[in-house]
Parts: sequence; C-alpha cells; structure tokens
Amino acid sequence: MGQDTKNYNNIASSPLLEPLPSSNSKRASKLQTLGNIIVTVVGTGVLGLPFAFRIAGWVAGSLGVAIVGISTYYCMLLLVMCREKLASEEPLGESNTYGDLGYRSFGTPGQGLSMASYIFMLVPVEIGLSWIGSLSALAPFSIFADVCNVVAMGIVVKEDIQRAFGKGFSFGQRTMITSNIGGLPFAAGMAVFCFEGFGMTLALENSMQDRRKFPILLAQTFGGITLVYILFGFCGYMAFGEETRDIVTLNLPRNWSSLAVQVGLCVGLAFTLPIMLHPINEIFEGKLKIILRNNNDSTGLENICMYISRAIVVVGLAVLASFVPEFGVYASFVGSTLCAMLSFVMPATFHLKLFGSSLPIWQKALDSIVLLSGLFFAFYGTYNTIVGV
Repeated sequence: MGQDTKNYNNIASSPLLEPLPSSNSKRASKLQTLGNIIVTVVGTGVLGLPFAFRIAGWVAGSLGVAIVGISTYYCMLLLVMCREKLASEEPLGESNTYGDLGYRSFGTPGQGLSMASYIFMLVPVEIGLSWIGSLSALAPFSIFADVCNVVAMGIVVKEDIQRAFGKGFSFGQRTMITSNIGGLPFAAGMAVFCFEGFGMTLALENSMQDRRKFPILLAQTFGGITLVYILFGFCGYMAFGEETRDIVTLNLPRNWSSLAVQVGLCVGLAFTLPIMLHPINEIFEGKLKIILRNNNDSTGLENICMYISRAIVVVGLAVLASFVPEFGVYASFVGSTLCAMLSFVMPATFHLKLFGSSLPIWQKALDSIVLLSGLFFAFYGTYNTIVGV
C-alpha cells in the first residue's frame, strides 16, 4: 500500500479519546484481558442456546457449538497473524483494528466490509460508559459483568437440573439429531451469534501487556466458554424439551431466582455494550481524524466530535433494538449473515491474500474450506431464517 497506507494508519488507527498505550504500564494485565475476552464473547446469544438445541437436537447442538467455537478461535488467530505480517513489513503502519486490516488488505472496499421504553432508560448510562476510551479502564466493568453473567447462568442451570430430575425425564424423550435438515442451519446461526465480539480481536490482543501470551489465553478462554455454552444449552433443553422458548429465561417460574437471573443478565449486558462498541467507535473516529486533520487547533473539536459520535451510536442502536422481532429469528439471521462474514469469511480471505504462496498446502486448503463453508452457511442459513424452519 506504500506511503498512503502509512498516512492512513497514522491518522485512523486509534480512537480520539485516548491513544493506544505506548508502554506496558498502560496495557491490560492477563486478568484484565481475560475479563475483556469473556465479556466480549459472552452475550445475549447464550439465552437462545437451549432453543437451538431444541431445533437441532442435543447431540447436533453440542457438536455445532464445539465446531463454531474452534472455528472462531482459529479465525481470530488468523487476524493476529495477518496483523503481525503487516507490522513486520511496515512497522510504522501497524493495523490495530479490523477496519485497518481490511484497508491494508483490499483498500477502501475492504475497510467498508469490516463496519422500547426500558431500552431508552439505559441510553444515558450507556453513553457515559461509551466515553471511557481504553480497554484497560473498562476492565473493572468487564469483570463485574462477567460475575453477573456467571451468577445468572448458574441459577438458570440449577433451575434446569431441578426441573429435569424432578420430572424424571429420560434421554429418549429428547431429540438427538433433528430430522428437519432445515433446522440445522437455523440452530447453527444462533450458535455463531453466541460467539460475538469478533471485531474486538485485534484491540484485545493489542491491549495486553505480554502479547505473546494472547493466543494461549484466548485458547484457554474459548475452551472454557465453549464448554459452558454446551452445558447451558444441554441443560436448558433437557429441562424444558419441546416447550423450550427462544429465550430460556421465559421458561423459568416467576420467583426470586427468575428475577435475579433477569436483573443479573441486564446488568451484565449494560456493562458489556461499551466494549462491544469499541470497534465501531474506532472506525468512526478514524474518519473524523481524516476530516479534521487540516485544522491546526483541532484537539478540542476532535474531543467534542468524539463525544457526540459515541452518543449518536448508542442512541441509534437503542432505536434498532426497539424494533427487534422474535429473538430466535433475529439471532439466527444476524449469526448467519454479519457474524458468519466477519468471523469466518473475511479472516480467511485476509490470510490467503496477505500470505499467498508462502502458506503450506494444508493451510491453504483449511482457509479455503473455512471461507467456502462460511459463504455457503451465510447464504443457506439466511434463506432458512427468512422462509422459516
């Protein structure tokens, strides 16, 4: 890309509020990074996993979640490898975001490809949290959100086990693998949706003090999350069977534990959103820097524009959330389209483009399988979500 690429990255690689850390003292510790990874990956999608197990069957659902988890981890490592290759070739133009990597791989088109009353009551809180500019500063909120999510999920699993054993169910009463083939892509879309936060990969790796340990930490975290996901979906389906709803909390009895689950998940999600908005803010603020770069006294104006842009993003997402239809259909549709493209298709494409002939045959084949499978899944999964299972 040459000098133009370097100039772009010098302007757009970091958010306006706070530059990327220049020393280890400002970077996130291993524990902070762990908290950020968990809160980035674990979100609302987990509530739909029991429903996905009901659609696909408990064996197919377990295998599907495991495959999606492994594939997502592999593709996240591809992004890190692509960034490291570009950094070794052009040290001054390091790619710190998904958008940067897309730009340096395919130019401007590549960068573009990478981009109710209760809801609006949270808008002021979310706007305030979105103004926090570094991942290390957000780590305490991440850890608190993780605690809320773990407690809420633990209560759900407890209720599931009590209900399942209280009714004396048998595995023969539950579907192992669905006979409705069209239900598999629908359930897979929901599974992909559960592993959200893919766009945060490079930001998380870049924020860590010892970046060499990131792949190992990521593998350990993904292994734990995948196992928890399988357990959560399995227990939910075993407890409620064909009565499992698209959000499993709707199956819970109306008592204190159900209320605790709902409050815990809401609090956890409220503190998760600022981290999920980080890649979006980086892209918008990179554009603002380009627009304002000719202004000699632009620091104050940049900060004002940053605060306004982050507030607009939060309000816009709140408006979109208020129009979300049935959760299961929505989760499957997003998982089959945006999540599949961002998590599988684009990383494999970047890797093949940047490494090219230097890749061994087996890795070329693996990347091609991931790319083609992602495209097929996106189109077929979208079709099945639209026409219904």
